[in-house]
Amino acid sequence: MGNADYVYPSSAATAGEGGQCLHRAAIPPPQPFVKSLKNAMKETFFPDDPLRQFKNKPAAKKMILGLQYFFPVVEWGPRYNLGLLKSDLVSGITIASLAIPQGISYAKLANLPPILGLYSSFIPPLIYAMMGSSKDLAVGTVAVASLLISSMLGAEVNPVQNPTLYLHLAFTATFFAGVFQASLGLLRLGFIVDFLSHATIVGFMAGAATVVCLQQLKGILGLTHFTHSTDLVSVLCSVFTQVHQWRWESGVLGCCFLFFLLITRYFSKKKPKFFWISAMAPLTSVILGSVLVFVTHAEKHGVEVIGELKKGVNPVSITKLVFVSPYLSVAIKTGIITGIIALAEGIAVGRSFAMFKHYNIDGNKEMVAIGTMNIVGSCFSCYLTTGPFSRSAVNYNAGCKTAVSNVVMAIAVMLTLLFLTPLFHYTPLVVLSSIIISAMLGLIDYEAAIHLWKVDKFDFLVCIGAYAGVVFASVEIGLVIAVVISLLRLLLFVARPRTVVLGNLPNSTVYRNIEQYPIAGNVPGVLILEIDAPIYFANSSYLRERIMRWVDEEEDRIKASSESTLQFVVLDMSAVGNIDTSGISMFEELKKILERRGLKIVLANPGAEVMKKLDKGKFIETLGHEWIYLTVAEAVAACNYMLHSCKPNLVTDEKAEPWNNV
Repeated sequence: MGNADYVYPSSAATAGEGGQCLHRAAIPPPQPFVKSLKNAMKETFFPDDPLRQFKNKPAAKKMILGLQYFFPVVEWGPRYNLGLLKSDLVSGITIASLAIPQGISYAKLANLPPILGLYSSFIPPLIYAMMGSSKDLAVGTVAVASLLISSMLGAEVNPVQNPTLYLHLAFTATFFAGVFQASLGLLRLGFIVDFLSHATIVGFMAGAATVVCLQQLKGILGLTHFTHSTDLVSVLCSVFTQVHQWRWESGVLGCCFLFFLLITRYFSKKKPKFFWISAMAPLTSVILGSVLVFVTHAEKHGVEVIGELKKGVNPVSITKLVFVSPYLSVAIKTGIITGIIALAEGIAVGRSFAMFKHYNIDGNKEMVAIGTMNIVGSCFSCYLTTGPFSRSAVNYNAGCKTAVSNVVMAIAVMLTLLFLTPLFHYTPLVVLSSIIISAMLGLIDYEAAIHLWKVDKFDFLVCIGAYAGVVFASVEIGLVIAVVISLLRLLLFVARPRTVVLGNLPNSTVYRNIEQYPIAGNVPGVLILEIDAPIYFANSSYLRERIMRWVDEEEDRIKASSESTLQFVVLDMSAVGNIDTSGISMFEELKKILERRGLKIVLANPGAEVMKKLDKGKFIETLGHEWIYLTVAEAVAACNYMLHSCKPNLVTDEKAEPWNNV
């Protein structure tokens, strides 16, 4: 027997105004297990259906489409013209002027030879230009990954005492980072990166930027001995226990160049059309600093310089990868952690600029591209690279049109490696520290933190947790704290779903949350609850207890107001996308508990997956299909009809079929 066989009067009809036809809540037709599994896998790993473009295409066309998928240059390359080249040429030269000093600076931050910063701005951009789908991403080394490499590898191998092994481990960590990144893309597991929420990234980046700035006090103050720890207390202790070794010459020089860099950035921010001033400022600082040191012989008065840089392009390093214990594990761990951070930054930056220019990028394809360029880079003396925001922002503002801007930058870096490296001999390290501090201050996004506080206090807690963990413990601990807090919130969403009481908006059949809509009125004799999440083993007990608490509170309210006794509990299942066996057991228990109290449970709008499982679990048979409705309005109308036309004891009588009396 089902409610589709009858016509039930609405509440208006009870007053003599006709009736409405109610439809049965359908059970979806059964599907073969293989087909269900295939659909589930497709929804999980291929939500964008990347294979759609290959359907009904000849073999030759499929091969071309396959090449275009993994090498987007095959698609846009034939359409490339001189007009695009002019824009990309300007952009490429502009970002090269930023990439050269930043590359050298970040390599020093990672405790690697400065020349590796230039190597890493030559090979990887060429690979990305062929495989990347972003038109605006400018590839290069980043400060946070450099700091992570320094912190994690430095804990195992001293870069001063054993620089060769440390260098080889950096190449190996980059290799494993690339393998991990490419594997995520190929296996369509990019959603793993989404566990680093926006709040996590804001806090982590700000914390890492703070730590990086503190680390640069070594260069600014001209200290030769400095702590290898990255936490705030250790750094400050290292700084203030060596006051007698501070170099005033280095400090004055560093502050002057930092002031110059900040002023140019502020000016470019206020006048966006003069973006090139800020972009050229780091290279200008390097040139001015080198000339100043050369003329005044400041290197003889405590100002440290880079020294000799080896001329020539990247040497092959594939034979230098370390695949033996006891160092293999630390290389893998460093590669995975730095790889995740690099992916999160690169993809977020790429998507941001793609949104500005109204085109889309495929996150999984980006992972393959970034991973491949790191694998290849590790074989040619490069360390971890991605798409840093500062460099990509300059590329965007310079008017880049395609990834050819990366090729132009790579050619400029190659020419520098071949002919200009001797000119960096007198570049003072204090200038590199100033460049790093200037870049890092832009990563401390206090406005985003204030926005998080205003919108979502829990997100703000995640942000502050990540920041405090990085600043007061270590970069790795800060990252772990941020991820754990984010996962805890996710578990709380699942384990403690929201349930709300619905009321009827006046003169309508619409039912809404009575807290959101105070004008919504309670329906006499009926409690309407909305469940806002799938029902699983993790939340089934909570939901049973929370529903019974709502029932108790409603009965107390009714007693206090002398209204009609409660007879029905309607559960709006619109937001319940799925249910497991624990959820079905919870419904069975809830039905028995409510019936012992003289109440009837009614379901409204359960989805296809929920109906299928309730049917297979025999709960629909136990409850009765006549107690399941398509909408809350239909469920309430039927309950009202029962309240007005049937005796109360018939509602909960297991053997009675009250609808036969209609």
